[in-house]
Amino acid sequence: MDLLYSEHHKAFRQEVSDFIAANLPDDMRQRLRAGGFASKTDTERWQRALNQRGWGAPAWPRAYGGAGWDAAEQQIFADECAAAPAPPPHIFNITMLGPVIIHFGSDAQREYFLPRLLNADIQVCQGFSEPGSGSDLASLKTSATREGDEYVVNGQKIWTSQAHYSDWVFCLVRTDPNAVKKQAGISFLLIDLKAPGVTVRPIISIDGRHSLNEVFFDNVRVPVANLVGDENKGWDYAKFLLGHERAYIAGIGRNKERVACAKALLAKREAEGHPAGELATWRGRIALIDADLLALEVTQLRMHGGHADMKLSPMLKVRGSEIFQAITDVICRMSGPAALRADTGTLTKSYLYSRAVSIFGGSSEVQKNILSATVLDLS
Repeated sequence: MDLLYSEHHKAFRQEVSDFIAANLPDDMRQRLRAGGFASKTDTERWQRALNQRGWGAPAWPRAYGGAGWDAAEQQIFADECAAAPAPPPHIFNITMLGPVIIHFGSDAQREYFLPRLLNADIQVCQGFSEPGSGSDLASLKTSATREGDEYVVNGQKIWTSQAHYSDWVFCLVRTDPNAVKKQAGISFLLIDLKAPGVTVRPIISIDGRHSLNEVFFDNVRVPVANLVGDENKGWDYAKFLLGHERAYIAGIGRNKERVACAKALLAKREAEGHPAGELATWRGRIALIDADLLALEVTQLRMHGGHADMKLSPMLKVRGSEIFQAITDVICRMSGPAALRADTGTLTKSYLYSRAVSIFGGSSEVQKNILSATVLDLS
C-alpha cells in the first residue's frame, strides 16, 4: 500500500494521525468505535476542530477556506479518520453543497454559505428523492413557480437524511413543467427549513432509528436569490454533486478499517488454534477483498488526480458498496454467534448498515445504468 504514496505523503499521514489522537474527544471516539453514529453535536464539534486547523474541507480551494489537498492527501485523511474512528467532514455541507456553490453559485451565495458550511454554523440536507421519483429522479414533481422576486414551492421530498436537525435543504425543483426533456425543466434551489409552509415528518426505521424524514412544501416562498446557477440547469448541477457523493460513498477509508478488523480477527483465531484449512479459507477471502480494495483505491486516486474520467464515479460507488458488504459478511461469519452479542453490537450494526450502502445515493442497478448510458453510450 505504501507504494501509492511519496515520503511527503507518509509524513502527512503521521501528521493527520497525531492531530486526530490529540483532538478527537474520547467520548466521540468510544461511541463511534462501539458502532454508534455521530450526533449533530458530534458533527459540529469535530467539524469546528478541523476547520480551526484548516482541514474542514479537504478538497475545497484554499481561497474558499479549504485545505486544497491533492488526491493522495484527501485519501490519507479519510483513511486516518476511518481508522480512529473519527467522523469525516460533514458530507452534505462539505462534500456535496460546498463544491456546487463554489463552481456555480453567486458571489453572494459564496460569501454567505461557504464560511457557515465550513464551520457547521448551519447544517444542510439533500432534497432530491420524492415518492415515485427515486431511481427515476428526473421525473420529480415538486414545483417552483416564479412570482416576482420569489419562487412558490409546492411538493414533497422523501428519505431526506438529517432534515429533522438541518437548517437548510438544497432541492431539485421543477421550474418548467413544459420542457420537452424532463431533465431540462429542473432547477437547484436553497430552501430555509424554518420558512413558513415547510413541514418535516420523521421516518422511523425498523431498528427504531430516526435519520430519515419526509419534507413537505406548502406554498413556501423562496427568494430568487436562492437559485443556484441558472434556472432550468439544476440537472447539470445535480450530476456534478452526485459525482462527488458517489466518490465519497466508495468509502475507501471505511473499507480499509473493516479489512484491518478482519485481519485482526483472523490472527486471533489462528492464535486460538482453529483448523488450518478453515484459516486458509478465510485468509484467501480476505486477500481477494484486499486486492479489490487496492484496485479501487488506485482508481479513485487516478480519478481525483485528473487521470481518469469523472463519468466513472458510479463505478466507485458500486465497487465500494460491494467490497464493504463482502468484508462485513466475512467478519460476521468468522465471528459466528458472537456477532449477535450485545457487547459486540458494532458487528450487527455494521452488517445491517452494509445492506443499505448499495441502495442509498442511488442503487447499484441505477449506477450501472448510468455507466451504460454515459460511458458506453448504451441508451
